[in-house]
Amino acid sequence: MKKLFSSEHAFELQAVRSELDALSIPYMVKNEFASGALGELPWQEAQQELWLVDDTWFHRASKVVDGIKANFASSQGGKGQEGREWVCSSCGEENGSAFEVCWQCGDAL
Repeated sequence: MKKLFSSEHAFELQAVRSELDALSIPYMVKNEFASGALGELPWQEAQQELWLVDDTWFHRASKVVDGIKANFASSQGGKGQEGREWVCSSCGEENGSAFEVCWQCGDAL
C-alpha cells in the first residue's frame, strides 16, 4: 500500500475520492472517523489520508491528484491571479488580490 493523498481541505479530499471512484481505482481512507479524537490527538494524526490498495495504480492515481491540486490552487487564487495584486487596464490603478473589481473605476478584472 502506498499513501496517495492527504489534505486539510475536506472539499479537495472529496474531489480526489470522487475521481478515484469514477475511474475504479481501489483506495482506502485512513482516519476517516478520527476527527472526533481532535484534542486527544494532534490534528496531523487525525487528518484523513487516501492510500492505494494496489500500487500498480500509483501512476494513474497521481495524475488525478495532480490535476485536482492544480484546479484547487487556481480556484483559491481568484480568477488565476494566484494571490497577486493586479493593475486595472482602464485606469491603471493597483488593486489587491482580493478585489475582482477595480476600486477606483469599477471595471472588472
